[in-house]
Amino acid sequence: MNRRSFMKAAAVSAAAPAIVPSSVFARPAPSDTLRFGCIGVGRQGQADMQELIYRGLEVGARVTAVCDVDSHRRQDAQWLAEKIYAVETGKDASKSVRAHADFRELLARKDIDGVLIVTPDFWHAAIGVAAVEAGKDVYLEKPLTYSIAEGRKLVTAVNRHKRILQVGSQQRSSIHFLMACELARNGRVGKLRTIRAWLPEDQGRGDPRPEPVPPNLDYDTWMGPTAEAPFTEDRVHPQTSYERPGWLQIEPYCLGMITGWGSHMMDIAQWGNGTDLTGPVSIEAKGEFPDRGLFNVHTKFHAEAVYANGVRLIMETGEPAGVRFEGDSGWIFVERGAIKASDPEILKWKPGQGEITLVQSGNHMKNFLEAVRTRQAPAAPVEVGHRSNTICVMTHIAMKLGRKLAWDPAAEKFVGDAEANRRLDYPHRRPWVV
Repeated sequence: MNRRSFMKAAAVSAAAPAIVPSSVFARPAPSDTLRFGCIGVGRQGQADMQELIYRGLEVGARVTAVCDVDSHRRQDAQWLAEKIYAVETGKDASKSVRAHADFRELLARKDIDGVLIVTPDFWHAAIGVAAVEAGKDVYLEKPLTYSIAEGRKLVTAVNRHKRILQVGSQQRSSIHFLMACELARNGRVGKLRTIRAWLPEDQGRGDPRPEPVPPNLDYDTWMGPTAEAPFTEDRVHPQTSYERPGWLQIEPYCLGMITGWGSHMMDIAQWGNGTDLTGPVSIEAKGEFPDRGLFNVHTKFHAEAVYANGVRLIMETGEPAGVRFEGDSGWIFVERGAIKASDPEILKWKPGQGEITLVQSGNHMKNFLEAVRTRQAPAAPVEVGHRSNTICVMTHIAMKLGRKLAWDPAAEKFVGDAEANRRLDYPHRRPWVV
């Protein structure tokens, strides 16, 4: 894919911010500019990179490095970033963004303040821990990590090194989700009894037939901590487009929609229940795993969790994706771009003196950049991201084992179930041990 073709493909996501005149930004002095590297610049990575570039123009941050194991993608990202800066600043931006093949080389740079990590899920923990150990602040796409054990290790590393980590759970920066959670937390539907969350369903079939590794891809590094497997395009990502990659539907790399979309919706469920720093005490789930060739994550599923406060969380496949808070006097349903309630009067409420108000963030990326400057907690900090993802991974474990599991949210262990506890992590291929 040449740069011209790529720009056409990127036009939809780039067009809206690109038409904002550069003169509207009150830009800090260049000497006060924060510098960021982007690790993983594929489909979602380039979208997040553009968001970082445009929000950075507002608050004094700049992308100065990109990294990917696919040379085509890192060249595309390098070219795109320099093109945007040239258009927005009216200055030649050539050679202002350096491309790296190895994330360790990028992390070793002293002139990088923070990183954007948008790799496959199984890489999140290893790169995230390495980044904070290198003194970098991090914006990390959800789900936080592939396994629960990895998540706790990342939380520990962030806290030990006093770094800012924002999880890409951008629904926390949506007015509708904020409103729903404040309504639920303040009893506007009466005593909260049940939370329901709906997620989309994975579809399609993957071709498992081995193919030659393309020369532009460092496939061994792409596999990272996972077990070696023969290359096929459906295992990694399309080589001539930026369409949805196949790894999202292959279990050693991703657990499917339960973590892909579930980490978004369970984050909101926990936020509205006031349990976003803990978790449920039991979980049971059933999932369908039909033969789809290389693709082997769940399709349809149904799960139920119970919290110590008695609230039930019901998770299942369904449309539209969203969260419903049900109390003994009404309900609220929220999805991306909309909120509704059993009684329209519920939505007219505004928090008053002494009532619960939650973190307000108008833009998730901008909130991260402001947190890096102020050293205050971002809207979606690492512990919150870990706890939200934990529910999703627990659900997957319950699907695979087919039985009800008791969970200790303080110890982060299943109670009296050695087989379930063995699934809290997985064997990491060396040298990528977290």
